[in-house]
Amino acid sequence: MVDLAKILVKRWKAMVLVFLVIVLGALAYVLLTERSYEYVSIYQVVEEAPGRALETPASVLAKVNSLYIGSETRKLRESAGLESLPFEVTADNPSDTLLVRLYSEASTHNHELVAQMHEALLSRMMEEQGDRLERQQAALEQQLQNTEATLESVAQTSTEWGSELAASYTERLADIRQDLTQLSEGEVVQVSVQSLEPAGTGRSLIMILALVFGGIAGIMMAFFAELVCRVRESLDAESK
Repeated sequence: MVDLAKILVKRWKAMVLVFLVIVLGALAYVLLTERSYEYVSIYQVVEEAPGRALETPASVLAKVNSLYIGSETRKLRESAGLESLPFEVTADNPSDTLLVRLYSEASTHNHELVAQMHEALLSRMMEEQGDRLERQQAALEQQLQNTEATLESVAQTSTEWGSELAASYTERLADIRQDLTQLSEGEVVQVSVQSLEPAGTGRSLIMILALVFGGIAGIMMAFFAELVCRVRESLDAESK
């Protein structure tokens, strides 16, 4: 142990030099690298009944990934005059929800671009889902009209089977009206909301790791320098 301590004392300059290079390099990286945040947008799909989607989130998500992201990326690149966007968009469906989530990691400098991209994707989802909702409403309203007309004609008969049919159509009318009232539009819950904490490895953690690694590397360098020196002395002695 005494010999090891002597080596460290003897080679303290090499040890300190390596330590400072690593720590100062980490400090420069921390100060010069722009911090990134996660930006999240959330859309709730159209519901045909409480808790039941008219179109499953998985289906909406497939369209976002296969159709919308590519085309909207090209549009934004052209409008912004960029060869590529400084961020990526990831879409997913949180488990056991009727939500489609968009998220991107970017610097605050690119927040506006992220917001434009997310808004474009949300608009595409809203438009397509709105069309689907209108078609469903039109189909239910047509069923309602047809059932009402049929009920009127059946109600004019006084037979037993006519009464049974009238009761059946009356129940059917109630079901259709309920289906209409339960239809719920899609909703944009939030648009490009910035995370509270920066994404990625924190600055304090980077500096702690730099201090630890710098200390270890400095000690290793001290022993390596001593080894090189002794090998050189041994070679010089053999050559004499």
